[in-house]
Amino acid sequence: MEIYLIRHTTPDIEKGICYGQSDIPLKNSFLKEAEKVLRAIPNSFDKVYSSPLQRCTQLANLISQDITRDKRLMELDFGSWELKEWSDIPNNEIQPWYDDWVNKPAYKGESYQEQQSRAVEFIEEIPNYYSKIAIVTHSGVIRSLWAHFNNIELKKSFNSLTIEYGAVLKVVYNA
Repeated sequence: MEIYLIRHTTPDIEKGICYGQSDIPLKNSFLKEAEKVLRAIPNSFDKVYSSPLQRCTQLANLISQDITRDKRLMELDFGSWELKEWSDIPNNEIQPWYDDWVNKPAYKGESYQEQQSRAVEFIEEIPNYYSKIAIVTHSGVIRSLWAHFNNIELKKSFNSLTIEYGAVLKVVYNA
């Protein structure tokens, strides 16, 4: 099966703000960025999946009129850090996460390992009769799935892959 992992376009939020599962809007450049994505992917898919956050569903709706939203495709849950400036997060909360962000959850949130587990669970439930699907999601989900597909350690998934807004990665997956 061909899987197209597609990152949402640029969100309308200031740099330095933690926004994992917060449902923030997209920048006014959305349509221009979306056109670039649409040129980089096939014209049709057997199925299109999306994170339920608007920054993903807007793009998914341009790809297909029939999308399936799944919460397991949401970005990392940063818990009480959501919509705070990274610099305002208390050191006693964030330092343990900095020390082991793969296994330590964000304060009242989840760890990267937990996020990967739900994303992999989602992938493993996709019917194997599909030959080509699109998944519109977030960079954390894409990185964790890329690590899963390529047997890369999670802690190395940020060093081995750059994912810009609107990026498209194609994976051939045999369940």
